[in-house]
Amino acid sequence: MAIVTVSEIKEQLSFTDDIGSVDDPLLQRKLDAAQNHVERLLGFKIEETFGGEDQDPVPPALIEAVSQLAAWWYEQREAAGDGAREIPFGVREIVTEYREFTF
Repeated sequence: MAIVTVSEIKEQLSFTDDIGSVDDPLLQRKLDAAQNHVERLLGFKIEETFGGEDQDPVPPALIEAVSQLAAWWYEQREAAGDGAREIPFGVREIVTEYREFTF
């Protein structure tokens, strides 16, 4: 289950009601991929660590990282071009704050 819903990503993207649900499947794929990417960078699954019974809630910063990344991938569907970058500024910094480092 994603930590960000399609409705929440629509808020992030400033969608208006006239857009409807035509892009909902695409938005869900972007959300799933963004959470998967953030979890791979973290080294753990967010929902196994946060948000469950007897666990701290999912940190707002991790929700923001997934939201920013999913919105970025939705808006920038090509991997090259003017202004292209790997991920939005700030996502990697958020992930680093919560990452479990092992040596």
